[in-house]
Amino acid sequence: MRVGTFVLAAQFPGQGQGEALHRAVRSAEVAEESGLDSVWLAEHHFVPYGVCPSAVTLAALLLGRTRRIRVGTAVSVLPSAHPVSLGEQTALLHLTSGGRFSLGVGRGGPWVDLEVFGTGLDAYEKDFPESLDLLLRWLREPRVAARGDRFTFREVPVVPRPDELIGTRPEGPEVIVACTSPKSVKLAAERGLPMLLGMHCDNEEKAEMVARWRTDALAAGRPPEEVEHAGHVSAGVAQIADHGADASETLLKSMPGWLKQGLDAHVTVDGRRRAMRDPVAYTELLCEMHPVGPPRLAADRIAATAERTGISRFALLTEGSGDLAATEENVRRLGTEVLPLLS
Repeated sequence: MRVGTFVLAAQFPGQGQGEALHRAVRSAEVAEESGLDSVWLAEHHFVPYGVCPSAVTLAALLLGRTRRIRVGTAVSVLPSAHPVSLGEQTALLHLTSGGRFSLGVGRGGPWVDLEVFGTGLDAYEKDFPESLDLLLRWLREPRVAARGDRFTFREVPVVPRPDELIGTRPEGPEVIVACTSPKSVKLAAERGLPMLLGMHCDNEEKAEMVARWRTDALAAGRPPEEVEHAGHVSAGVAQIADHGADASETLLKSMPGWLKQGLDAHVTVDGRRRAMRDPVAYTELLCEMHPVGPPRLAADRIAATAERTGISRFALLTEGSGDLAATEENVRRLGTEVLPLLS
């Protein structure tokens, strides 16, 4: 079982943005100290839901401050970035970290980001497959040219080449795709890319998506061994306390205010209406689904997800209290008290 943290750099009501970023960095450092496997970094623009605008930049900082732990993005928003630029940064982090970097990518949403960065609504609605394929080619080929609807350029050399790192994956850095629909599952499966499944999904939903991914991957001709050992990642929430009621109370006191403030701040690029979750009901749902409670209960819930879905990699949000000291303690307990129960 490979258990890591999911870092949003969430700005809770009354907090400054620097405070949120400091807590994000410290929680990652404590994750390595506590024996956790990985740190997964979210990326958002212009909203307090998460104040990290560049997951690859924060990953670079954390890779420099750590020595063992894997650092990944969950996710870098591909429609807001040029695939070649993101590929270059990925290769750089892969080489300089000794292969400890994983690139998670996703479509994001129809947010005003698309206007600010000049990529437009098409980048979100129809161009994601072209961008993903260009990114993958950049990470796997020595020279790349583009002749697509969105990207067209002459052949250029790939510098630096990620395959020059001896002793790591022959196909280069790990790439993971955030999946929320059958269409995105099929997209990832056809390319043999593992999925990142969101914390809003329960075990049954995740099991269905994994089964769909396997079917689509085999239908696309992916090797059975690759399909069998796909490294999907399950996102969730973790809050460890001696008593379950205390763990839930901690999250119910802090998360609804953050969720309302952060989600309300999202602005669509084209004025479309959005359906928003009720913050209290959503927090209660997360407490029921995920490892929230005493160490034994937390371990049992992680194990139950692994058994039902076949997923053995976890990215767990540990900053739900909004407090630096409480987050550090939560990460330590996850690593030192829950993880040994899963061995």
